[in-house]
Amino acid sequence: MSPLRYCHHLLAQLVSSGDTVIDATVGNGQDTIKLAQLVGKTGKVYGFDIQETAIEETKKKVQLTGLTEQIKLINDGHEKMNDYITDNTKIQAIVFNLGYLPKGDKSIITLPDTTLSALEQGLNLLNVGGQILMMVYYGHDGGTEEKDAILAYLETLSQEKFSVLQYGFINQKNSPPFLIAIEKRR
Repeated sequence: MSPLRYCHHLLAQLVSSGDTVIDATVGNGQDTIKLAQLVGKTGKVYGFDIQETAIEETKKKVQLTGLTEQIKLINDGHEKMNDYITDNTKIQAIVFNLGYLPKGDKSIITLPDTTLSALEQGLNLLNVGGQILMMVYYGHDGGTEEKDAILAYLETLSQEKFSVLQYGFINQKNSPPFLIAIEKRR
């Protein structure tokens, strides 16, 4: 099973009707829509993206699905989560797709500093038992630096508070993407 398919498998097991979740990198909107289907009419999806084109394209796709009420799209960086989501809002899942917008401007990429800030904020917002699922695409300029910074940070997390899994291919060429799954234990 590919890392992306495994990410979606984990989401289906983790997210239920009524949950609150975050799509930290809306991109082309696929994860936003999947999350909205999982949380149902009584749940909430916060979707962040710094690119207005990503937000606008996702809005169009969302309108076609009829899932508009449970989705709040935010044209801002994921490092601004705390500006939009209060500490008393407990989040069941946060999804990241790091790198650049597919079929978009490849010079606009996720960056180590902003991703680490969003990751720290997300860890504080998570429910016990909640997870951050982070697809790491690093086969582009700047991608290795972001990957290395994230992995170094994750190694410092308390194993009593968090379980961190890395899932990916080891026999693939050209910087294959991998999944990081972080579960809040307490």
